[in-house]
Amino acid sequence: MEQMKIGPVASYLEKVALAMDDGGLTPEDNRYIGLEDTAKEAISHLLTAMFPHYLGSLRDRFVSAEKRTWELMRAFDALSSALRCIINCRKQADIKAAELIQSLPDILDVLRTDIQAAYEGDPAATSTDEVILTYPAFKAISIYRIAHKLYQMKVPILPRVMTEYAHQLTGIDIHPGATIGRYFFIDHGTGVVIGETTTIGEHVKLYQHVTLGAKSFALAEDGTPVKGVKRHPDIGDYVVIYAGATILGGTTVIGDHCVVGGNVWLTHSLPPGETVTVRIQQNSRNSEDYIEYII
Repeated sequence: MEQMKIGPVASYLEKVALAMDDGGLTPEDNRYIGLEDTAKEAISHLLTAMFPHYLGSLRDRFVSAEKRTWELMRAFDALSSALRCIINCRKQADIKAAELIQSLPDILDVLRTDIQAAYEGDPAATSTDEVILTYPAFKAISIYRIAHKLYQMKVPILPRVMTEYAHQLTGIDIHPGATIGRYFFIDHGTGVVIGETTTIGEHVKLYQHVTLGAKSFALAEDGTPVKGVKRHPDIGDYVVIYAGATILGGTTVIGDHCVVGGNVWLTHSLPPGETVTVRIQQNSRNSEDYIEYII
């Protein structure tokens, strides 16, 4: 009886499957199958190799160097598998995987400054341990810095897969092409967007729902956006950008030591040391609210 029930359903589903046209979206050799899973696996092992005392499974018998070696072996295998989905050449995939892993000491050195920035920049942080274990920004920035190295290595697609995974986990959307200096901190983090051609200096602090985006897109003759042009702002050193602020445009430059207040909308540059805020006040003469911009 069970087979009699399953048979017609299977036949119906087969007809539905045959009716679904891929519309030419099938990649060559189905090469991207498994890419997301192996990318996530690689991230897990890479982060555990850099922070073995916080992440991964507990292995009492391993000293730090042994655990790092074990995780790096697993990371290399996962990275190579992910890269083969894109490059379709095992030798080149292995070379790229090795290049990324060799860069991990430098990435870790920068991440230590990001952890310190979070601890010093948030009075709620009781320790750097808490930052590593609980702060979504630490996870998003860590994955970004790995993906950014791959982006610099001209690896296609995989850097975006990694940062979009971080986006799913944390609500923080950092394009791997963005250039971000040391001591970077995002407080709370949800809703932050940092575009591909953004540059951010050192000792910069962002709050939730900050957007560093494009003001407009140049269009080609066919009406599609022109690729590869500067679209996003440049942020100097020691800048603080508060919650909900939006800064747009490829020619917009925020100078060193600037403060951008919450919900400010900026499409023009600020010289170093400027503070821009917006607040709603009540007009005492007619009791109507009005907006006051303070620059």
